[in-house]
Amino acid sequence: MSDLREMHCNPKVTGTSLINQEDFVDYMNQIESEWHLNEQENSLQRQVRFNNYYESMAFVNAVAWLANMEDHHPEMLVSYNKVQITYTTHSASGLTENDFICAAKIDALLE
Repeated sequence: MSDLREMHCNPKVTGTSLINQEDFVDYMNQIESEWHLNEQENSLQRQVRFNNYYESMAFVNAVAWLANMEDHHPEMLVSYNKVQITYTTHSASGLTENDFICAAKIDALLE
């Protein structure tokens, strides 16, 4: 089992295969339990709460830096004291290893 936090995203071209059930279970065990599968959108989501707007925006900026470094970008919904993060690989129309790599790296930001 590879440590997702040590891995880096690979470009995914249109038609890339989605992760299989065995990998899905393995990857879910490597990320925090706050992440959940949104089956309707075929995405991975997590909501994070903060004490204030400044902390929310600092987190958003850290995630943006991470997304730029990994070249894999989440959708983020930002409000005063919470941020909802959604990962999916659009070129594959669902979840790939890249989504879980970034989720694990976000978990590390929050430790």
